[in-house]
Amino acid sequence: MDFSLFYFGNDNAAAASTSDHADRYELVLEGARFADSHGFCAVWTPERHFHAFGGLYPNPAVTGAAIASVTERIAVRAGSVVAPLHHPLRIAEEWAVVDNLSGGRAGVAFASGWHATDFALRPENYDDRRTVLLDTVRQVRALWRGEEAEVRDGTGAPVRVRSHPRPVQAELPAWITSAGGVETFRQAGDLGAGVLTHLLGQDLDELAAKIAAYREAFAGRPDADGTDGHVAVMVHAYLGDDEDAVRELVREPLTAYLRSSVGLLLGSQARGAGRIDPAKLRDKDLDFLAARAFDRYYHHGGLLGTVPKAVRAVRRLADLGVDEVACLIDFGLPTKTVLDGFGSLDELRRLSA
Repeated sequence: MDFSLFYFGNDNAAAASTSDHADRYELVLEGARFADSHGFCAVWTPERHFHAFGGLYPNPAVTGAAIASVTERIAVRAGSVVAPLHHPLRIAEEWAVVDNLSGGRAGVAFASGWHATDFALRPENYDDRRTVLLDTVRQVRALWRGEEAEVRDGTGAPVRVRSHPRPVQAELPAWITSAGGVETFRQAGDLGAGVLTHLLGQDLDELAAKIAAYREAFAGRPDADGTDGHVAVMVHAYLGDDEDAVRELVREPLTAYLRSSVGLLLGSQARGAGRIDPAKLRDKDLDFLAARAFDRYYHHGGLLGTVPKAVRAVRRLADLGVDEVACLIDFGLPTKTVLDGFGSLDELRRLSA
């Protein structure tokens, strides 16, 4: 099992004064340095817009470039680029810069997008975002290999262009992000890409069936090369020596984190008769949903508690066919607390090797 670090935290300093902002990326950079020197395989940063939830990360190529500058061996990945919000040429250009800055360590997970407000950047792509996602992945990979793209210039005339700079890697390591839909797993397999997923909306038995569908699609490609793909699962992670102490330490920040995500997930649902408007939910309803989510997730979805408990959870994921555990560490604990807990996370990595 490979281990990586994953970031998707709230912008807790969003309402703070400018003087309080100096260290808001400390955990990203210090975590990357630790992961780089302790055998972790990658660092993932996301793309989010217009909301404090994930609001520190509007462009993973920018955070990726910063991570590349302070590390030497670890993979630098987007988790994820929201493909329908960008021109394929722009994605290829930005991540080729990261690839050069890192000496060939860049990788990109592509997502279709999950919240309508994000599409203020490209509203015309919202309805067809899943189709646009797959088309964009194909185009970015072709550009990465040095192929030309046909576009129109400022006068409307057709021209053929190549992206620059040229990347270090001949092929772009790519994943497709799935919130749990089995069809997305199959599409990733058909593309010969990896899968990046999480456990917030699916249980382990469901995940096992989806991984099996992914492996079947991956192996069934006409150009299959005998490999069986790559599945990375994002989980919230914090470990310590005492189970009760850890549970109480993470309860408030993780519950608040889940409460924020509940509102966004409900708000991202398609309009229709079954849609729940989060604005109409009372605070106590959101509190109840978040508390229930915490109890379920603490015991069955995260790497939370002691190292022996987490070892059992990792073994279960390995049995399902998971290749990599992406440890989300910035869910609200103080930066020093998270940094002090890296030793236990590294112990889990070593015991799970």
